[in-house]
Amino acid sequence: MTDTHTQNGMPSVFSPLAKALLDGFAEGVVVFDAEGKMLYANSQARLTLSEADLSDAATDLMPRLASVGGRLQPLRIGALEVGEAMFLPGQEGPTTLADREREAIVRTLDAHNWKLAETARELGISRTTLWRRLKAYGLHRDGRSKWAHSS
Repeated sequence: MTDTHTQNGMPSVFSPLAKALLDGFAEGVVVFDAEGKMLYANSQARLTLSEADLSDAATDLMPRLASVGGRLQPLRIGALEVGEAMFLPGQEGPTTLADREREAIVRTLDAHNWKLAETARELGISRTTLWRRLKAYGLHRDGRSKWAHSS
């Protein structure tokens, strides 16, 4: 997590795969560091934030998000608190991390016409890791499991 590029005026400290996973959430997710500075907002959260000024994230963003139903969750590594995540109400979607990862991979594969090297590069993982994930999820070029029945 040492990437220092910026996105929407915020430092980007997440890998492309982490961003894809966060963007796969049905609800908005805004990640704050331990000082309350916004680090990342997924695509659903950016929709909610479109009317807010992102530059004042450290001052009154958390109370505004809480007022629209946001739930604050501490982020910890062991006993060390490293920040907080605010979850905003969203629409129905994948509920498990595996489902979200699978959806993020398929979405990225579709965007790159199922070219594995390009997809792996976009996700920030090796082609071998991508291939293993495809095998684990039983995915084929049509985006379906090899065990899925055709309708």
